[in-house]
Amino acid sequence: MNSMFLEYFPVVPPEGAAPSLAPFFTEYQALRERLMTILSDGDLRYRVGGANPSLGELCREIGEIEYSYIESFKTFAADFRYRSSDPELVSSVAALSAWYAELDAELRSTIEGLSEDDVANRTVHRSDLPGFAPRLPIQLDIYKEALLIFYGKVDVYLRVLEKEPPQQWREWIA
Repeated sequence: MNSMFLEYFPVVPPEGAAPSLAPFFTEYQALRERLMTILSDGDLRYRVGGANPSLGELCREIGEIEYSYIESFKTFAADFRYRSSDPELVSSVAALSAWYAELDAELRSTIEGLSEDDVANRTVHRSDLPGFAPRLPIQLDIYKEALLIFYGKVDVYLRVLEKEPPQQWREWIA
């Protein structure tokens, strides 16, 4: 296992060993799983007004973003044009939950499969930000920030829908 995998996807450290430096990455992803437990399919149709997407469209979008980040770790180039054509991803909590689980497993597997040389020396070419080519750990941190932005947006929908998010959500997001 490479050092990035061990830092972002910590295993239980042996007794007396120091814990991971970034133990919260998997918890940031898990907030999305917890979100799915409080939503209904009907909630996914909700729009807060204006040109804002439905909650389902917003949830599909973060999956598309995760897909793009996974591909960036495989190709060392970022391309955010991917769009899912599955209509269930905007209308079904079960479909979203299953898709998120698949994406999270693929992200984990992809990061685990990187060589230590890749982690230490490779960068991701970002055509969306010319001249910016982050090292792989920074690219994963940027994805984590995308999750936080998503959660901030979703929090508005939850408040309007009068949905009570899990306690960890309130402590970390709102």
